[in-house]
Amino acid sequence: MRMSHRRPRRAALAAGAALALLTTACGGSGFEGDENSNDSEKDSGPASLEILIGSSGPAETDAVTAAADKWAKDSGNEVEVIAATDLNQQLSQGFAANKPPDVFYLSSDTFAEYASNGSLLPYAGDLENADDFYPNLAEAFTFDDEFYCAPKDFSTLGLVINSDAWEKAGLTDDDIPTTWDELREVAKTLTSDKQAGLVTSTEYQRLGAFMAEAGGGLVTDGEATADSEANVEALEFVKSMLEEDSWQTIGDVGAGWGGEAFGTGKAAMTVEGNWIAGALKADFPDVKYQVAPLPEGPDGQGTLSFTNCWGIAQDSEDAEAAQDLVSFLTSADQQIEFAKAFGVMPSVQSAADAYAEEFPELAAFVEQGEVAQTVPNQPGVTEVIADLNSKLESLEKSEPADLLADVQENLSSALQD
Repeated sequence: MRMSHRRPRRAALAAGAALALLTTACGGSGFEGDENSNDSEKDSGPASLEILIGSSGPAETDAVTAAADKWAKDSGNEVEVIAATDLNQQLSQGFAANKPPDVFYLSSDTFAEYASNGSLLPYAGDLENADDFYPNLAEAFTFDDEFYCAPKDFSTLGLVINSDAWEKAGLTDDDIPTTWDELREVAKTLTSDKQAGLVTSTEYQRLGAFMAEAGGGLVTDGEATADSEANVEALEFVKSMLEEDSWQTIGDVGAGWGGEAFGTGKAAMTVEGNWIAGALKADFPDVKYQVAPLPEGPDGQGTLSFTNCWGIAQDSEDAEAAQDLVSFLTSADQQIEFAKAFGVMPSVQSAADAYAEEFPELAAFVEQGEVAQTVPNQPGVTEVIADLNSKLESLEKSEPADLLADVQENLSSALQD
């Protein structure tokens, strides 16, 4: 399965079901161990850790397994990596049965629920590299002012440009848009009967980047700010381009996501994350492209970031060893190895230059790490974002101020609850 940073909408939709399972008595956890193992005193000897991951495929599973095995060999401990078939479900079942894995992937949109009910060990602030994580990523995994779990990697959104379409339109590197007005102009230039200049989904997980560039966001200092003037301005800009047909939606062109529209030639540009590199290599290897930072809005640079963390169960019998393992997995060198293996971006700032040097064609993604805005993670916000996404599907026919006023009311209620 793909994690939230790759398919943010799917992760958000899955979160509700996962959390419902968490609050009910579930049978069968999917984890090994005696039914009363948590009640018994741990035997002395090497630690034995269980890691549950939501893998994007064999490359990720193999890389995490190899890294865990190396740590185990060096530390004298034991470790087992389990690639979940449904991470959210298996994780919630494990906690409900009092047999959670020691270490596990945890998405930012479900983090707050687990932190608020005491399931997580708040260890991240004690790591030696705690200050090396991008501040916005650390904030995504902070609850009640405590940094709980270490971000394992992240993704940002960038402007992906079809090199052949760009050259055919007579555009050069000097024409790469750096402002909204320039984006509008190049999108018009690239639009033809067969190809839209720009194609994206209408999800907040894409359009929210333009809110950030306008100086907006859904939640600011814990308060709902969905109906801010900045957010209205951002959606009015998007709507104006949709009305001009230089910006079209994935539904308009019959694509499942921006990467598909781009790969099939229905889009000359799209707004996607660094996961598009692997998708294009696998499905559209002949498509030539380049990636640029998103153009600046009225408030300057901005984008969205998507991230996951290494959660550690509060009741893990080998918590100290688990923290040592996470410290190893989040080191700059190991994160670069993960980047080479399955395409993720390191969550520590000290690895940014090495990543850009290793993947120069994707450098624009990591360069935006410091200006990225994370998706709000407060309890209840996931459902509000899902409702917002439904409303954004009809953005072209809606008044942004009215649309956001409804979201503001729902978001305020969710945050108060």
